[in-house]
Amino acid sequence: MKVTSETVDVATADGAHVRCAVLTPVGTAGARWPAVVAYSDIFQLTGTHLRLCHRLASHGFVVVAPEIFGRVLPAGRVLDFDADRQLALDSTEGMTVEGFDADRRAVLAWMQAHPAIEPTRLFACGWCIGGHLAFRAAQEPVVRATACFYATGLHSDTVGGAHGTATSLAGAAAIRGALVLVWGSQDPHIPQDGRTKIHRALDAAGITYDVRIYDAEHTFMRDEGARADPAATDRAFVAMLEVFRSV
Repeated sequence: MKVTSETVDVATADGAHVRCAVLTPVGTAGARWPAVVAYSDIFQLTGTHLRLCHRLASHGFVVVAPEIFGRVLPAGRVLDFDADRQLALDSTEGMTVEGFDADRRAVLAWMQAHPAIEPTRLFACGWCIGGHLAFRAAQEPVVRATACFYATGLHSDTVGGAHGTATSLAGAAAIRGALVLVWGSQDPHIPQDGRTKIHRALDAAGITYDVRIYDAEHTFMRDEGARADPAATDRAFVAMLEVFRSV
């Protein structure tokens, strides 16, 4: 399926703006599509992230990819994997949980009001820190299904400048939609004991979820660099499609 793309600035309740890439399937005029808010890693809307979003949109979803650091970086700033690594880390530290949450609520509200989006079929996904942000999005009542890919900091309750105080796992009982967690068994950022902690928290909260673990490293779905694993990426991508299509 062909896809069109545009850039949209979404206003938040506290006066900030979230720049988003919006990818929409080409179809019948007036059609409404299910939609996914797709969170990037700490390098924001890089080519590798947008290619994943384009691929997802081609399966019949409006994909809304928000910049995650709009409160600390100029809109449109894409970070280089090597040259901007420290800036990416510093930008992460500059973000608050409250800022992330306010941005998410604004983007989801914008999606619900969009004429090409079916407001009762909103989903979330994300990679690395974006996987953690997607887990927080899963706690919103309007989100029907979520795919979290190697969600960084979830087991340590750390996101942005909140270290051990993000309360993401503590809010797990609010999840009402389908959930799939994707891990790489060789990922040093989320070791086995960290994954076990997350799964036990979900079990304690009474949440039904699916787990997919691949013999891969952190960021294995990034289609550039030595850690890229196309075969595992295909399998993980299908797992996401399955959970979205299940609701």
